[in-house]
Amino acid sequence: MSDLDLNDLRNELADFAQPEKKVQRSAKEERVIAGFEEIQRFVDQNGRAPQHGEQRDIFERLYAVRLDRLRGLCEYHDLLTPLDHQGLLAAAEPTPSAPAEDMDDDELLAELDGAAGSSDITQLRHVRSATEKRAAEEIANRERCEDFDQFKPLFDAVQADLDSGTRTTRPFVKDSGFLKADIGQGQFFILGGQIAYVANVGEPIKAPNGEADARLRVIYSNETESDLLLRSLQRALYKDEAGRRITEPTAGPLFASENDEEDLASGTIYVLRSKSDDPRVAQHRNVLHKIGVTGGQVDKRIANAKLDPTFLMADVEIIATYELFNINRSKLEKLIHRLFGRARLNIEIQDRFGHQVTPREWFLVPLFVIDEAVEKIKDGSITQFSYDPDAAKLVGRPMGSS
Repeated sequence: MSDLDLNDLRNELADFAQPEKKVQRSAKEERVIAGFEEIQRFVDQNGRAPQHGEQRDIFERLYAVRLDRLRGLCEYHDLLTPLDHQGLLAAAEPTPSAPAEDMDDDELLAELDGAAGSSDITQLRHVRSATEKRAAEEIANRERCEDFDQFKPLFDAVQADLDSGTRTTRPFVKDSGFLKADIGQGQFFILGGQIAYVANVGEPIKAPNGEADARLRVIYSNETESDLLLRSLQRALYKDEAGRRITEPTAGPLFASENDEEDLASGTIYVLRSKSDDPRVAQHRNVLHKIGVTGGQVDKRIANAKLDPTFLMADVEIIATYELFNINRSKLEKLIHRLFGRARLNIEIQDRFGHQVTPREWFLVPLFVIDEAVEKIKDGSITQFSYDPDAAKLVGRPMGSS
């Protein structure tokens, strides 16, 4: 038989050749190989073997633990060596690990389970580092404040300022200029639904990352306190979606003839005097004023005054205006009306349809008292005063007291 015939015969027989038997591996061996391949993919993507350390990504920590285990389990070297094109098994002795690295794969995955809802590593979305966990523990680890009585007046005053609008809250975010160092003694924040007061800032210390830090004493409105680091409070405020900074009463221009470029004009306080011939109005004309707040132009606001019972169905003249910035108009108007509530004019006016209407924004208050009230709103002291209609002046006692 010729060589050509032999070659043809060999090719024909090859069609009937038995397929090469696949190596049968146990489920555990398949799992070991799959785990090793994940480590190899990490090395391909990062150009280095995974490393231990709480500052590392949790996935890298998991791979580092697994690699250490595989290096120490010689019974798997025959299985993995043919796949080890990166020389991972022949690397140096395993690096001593932190307590977190003492966990096996299953324990680490169990630790992550709550964060992802699954122990499947491909489904993990976000896992807190040990540093973040310690910060959260510091926030949560509060004790009863034994001397809360001395802080309670501060919390009451801040709450009153928030209610009146003389203080506001702002999100605690980096892009608003609130940087890590911008936490000082005497400042108020909202954290976890509680007002938090920084009662004391300790001596500066150096954090592991080289940044400045300090130990704080923070008092909370639920009569608890915590001894935590400034960085921990800062991180907690960033993490809390409802975390807020409470502004100082004098923070930012409230009323001014000039405003900074970044200030947003919020509206105008206006003081009006009525030109009505109604005897009930005319006899008090010099001290009877309508006080309101508008976000538009005052001229347009009063254009149809004589058709509006709010303006006593008569034309009005503008006596004074105060431009304001970065203020909640509604809260400010409520504050002013509450301040002068005892001097509100009690009068009913018939509108053009014959309905009786009771205007609520007219007060028997001299203009100089209104000017004084505006100044006290500007300096944040207005909550310590009320209006005495008999004396026609502001008196130094908290609003609402008898």
